[in-house]
Amino acid sequence: MENLYFYIVILLAVLAIGDLIVGVSNDAVNFLNSAIGSKAISFRNIMILASIGIALGAIFSSGMMEVARKGIFNPSAFSFQEIIYIFMAVMITDILLLDFFNTLGMPTSTTVSIVFELLGAAVMMAMIKILANSGNIGELENYINTAKASQIIFGILLSVFVAFTIGAIVQWISRYLLTFFLEKTSAIKKALFGGVSLAALSNFILIKGIKGTEYADISFSLLGDQTIKEFLNNEMILVNGLNLLIWYLISFGLIKFTQINIFKLIIAIGTFALALAFAGNDLVNFIGVPIAAFQSYEIWVASGVAAESFPMNALDAKVPTPTLFLFASGMVMILTLWFSSKAKGVVQTSLDLSSQNDTKERFKPNALSRVMVRFFSWTSDQVIRFIPLSSQKKIKKQFELVPLDSSEDWTDNAPSFDMMRASINLVVAAVLISAATSLKLPLSTTYVTFMVAMGTSMADKAWGRDSAVYRVAGVLNVIGGWFFTAFSAFTVCGIILYLFHIGGPVAIASIFFVVLLITGKNFLNHRKKSKKIEVESPILKSGSHSYIGVIKEADENITQVAIDTHQAFTLVIEGLSSQNLKKLSKAKKKVKNLEESIHDLRSNLFSFIRKLEDNSVEASRFYIDTLVHIQDIIEDIDYLVNISYDHINNNHSKLKLSQIRGLKEISQLIDLLLQGSINAFEDNSLKQLGEVLGKKEDMIATIDDKINEQISLTRVEERSPKNTRLYFNILLKSKDLIHHKIILIDSFYQTTNQLKTNL
Repeated sequence: MENLYFYIVILLAVLAIGDLIVGVSNDAVNFLNSAIGSKAISFRNIMILASIGIALGAIFSSGMMEVARKGIFNPSAFSFQEIIYIFMAVMITDILLLDFFNTLGMPTSTTVSIVFELLGAAVMMAMIKILANSGNIGELENYINTAKASQIIFGILLSVFVAFTIGAIVQWISRYLLTFFLEKTSAIKKALFGGVSLAALSNFILIKGIKGTEYADISFSLLGDQTIKEFLNNEMILVNGLNLLIWYLISFGLIKFTQINIFKLIIAIGTFALALAFAGNDLVNFIGVPIAAFQSYEIWVASGVAAESFPMNALDAKVPTPTLFLFASGMVMILTLWFSSKAKGVVQTSLDLSSQNDTKERFKPNALSRVMVRFFSWTSDQVIRFIPLSSQKKIKKQFELVPLDSSEDWTDNAPSFDMMRASINLVVAAVLISAATSLKLPLSTTYVTFMVAMGTSMADKAWGRDSAVYRVAGVLNVIGGWFFTAFSAFTVCGIILYLFHIGGPVAIASIFFVVLLITGKNFLNHRKKSKKIEVESPILKSGSHSYIGVIKEADENITQVAIDTHQAFTLVIEGLSSQNLKKLSKAKKKVKNLEESIHDLRSNLFSFIRKLEDNSVEASRFYIDTLVHIQDIIEDIDYLVNISYDHINNNHSKLKLSQIRGLKEISQLIDLLLQGSINAFEDNSLKQLGEVLGKKEDMIATIDDKINEQISLTRVEERSPKNTRLYFNILLKSKDLIHHKIILIDSFYQTTNQLKTNL
């Protein structure tokens, strides 16, 4: 039996490595997004700083491991066997949950997941014991550390409000004092900002870091025979005052005499500090449970008592965590940070929600986000009424954005926000997290960093009228995911624990195998998807900054639309002919991709116009007209695909052979139009384009003949109204499709011809 639990401990070690990987993929957003979003330093240097911070934070995180052992439940109330089952259920649930959120690219809280998993498993095990004995539910408090658990849960929930509020207040005050024109801000103001920021960061890195090591208990005569910890506690005001003064003088000297960008320095140190805080606070979420299981196993083996009878009172005492385990965990976290592609997706979600620029909004507005935006807009208008006009003008002036006149400012490489906001994100988050860590309270680093970033974004007016409803919807989705994390962690972990209880080792092995299958499948699917995204280029392009470039891209876009719409039309004919719903589904997918692509181009219209290297009205107008014509064509084929899909999906009558032949004849006309235009574009021949345009009347006349034939048949022979309606709709919409394609080609023909004449 001893070997069984030894194997379980081995499985927990394997799960710990997996949990470290999925956990870091999720939590990398906590310390990377500010540096990446501001583009203050190179990505390579960001990763190096974060890696060093993680390594040091992991080594100093031993004290936080107590939470996994006795922070949620009373270990003395459970036997060794029950404790091992609880720990196994927690780790399996944690990997499943975090991997799910990473796959979605949504940041969730590893702290919330581990807390509610421990709570769910402990409650389930306690209920099993209670129902098997007295049946008195009131005894549950003997098993659960309700006071500590309530404190942790309350602290986690409170962190959402506190982080958002403090981030917004600090950002508003800082922006009011420094404005967006940081280059024109006086050296004194920037030095004061740098002094406060660097003092706060160094207070955490040095003072909090020293307190967490064994060196803090060494006494020095220089300190009046006090230990370092005693000196820091007794002389807090003196130490912090000197710290602030020294950093202010250093900041002023660097700004005044070396022309160094103090914000870059803050971001570099802040990234390191936040990575340090993350590892020190969150490492317990990934390896706290496996280490507690390993230590429990050692204690049980030494006792010689049966697993189901041995009480785990020993976990109530403080048990030091081996440094080797902490170091090894730090290395796994660093490797994950460098090589995890899922981490990049989670970071991007946070950047999109906090960007100062016009971006593709990832979330759709919902009723709640609209109500909230209207309410806060109304509240803001009411408050402004009581502010003197002179003060309003002053505030407005201080919050004026730096004009983006350069075309490069509108590219995807532009920073999501400036360095001052990035600095505040890092400083405020690091201070809040370090304060919680010093109190041995596992505050959610994800909640803190994300909500600080959202608070600073709101205060910085990144959530304007054009973006607020989308950004608020995104924040609500993320917060909703956090509540889902808590509920699912508690529920799923409880269910898995119950399965362990009734199935024993067989259930553990089976569920472990299922977890491997799920996570492995998710990994392969994500890898396949990532490679597909890297290989595939957008269906429709929009990247040129010159008139000639715009026309060249229009050539490519028109050709692509012609090819895709013809393929979709062909799939419609084949699907209707053979009653094949799969082919119609494939056509729907192809049209959906076209719709998404044209939607992106239309959404990017403002940025496109600003990116043009010259002030050519003709280029912008040509681009807009092309988008309108392409949109018309996509709407035509979308209608054709949908009515055909609905007809087959509802099991209506097949089209007659004569109708199928008619549609195939129309398909051939569209094919001739397609091939003629493609050849003309490839040969760069305006003459061939003119010949294609000359076939318009013959094509339209052919469709009109088909319509007249069907009218005659309907009056005499046709008996299926659904069939007739479908055929008429296809004929009429095919006529529109050809008409819109001709207009698109004609527009390109006229513009190209005019440009050639001017040259």
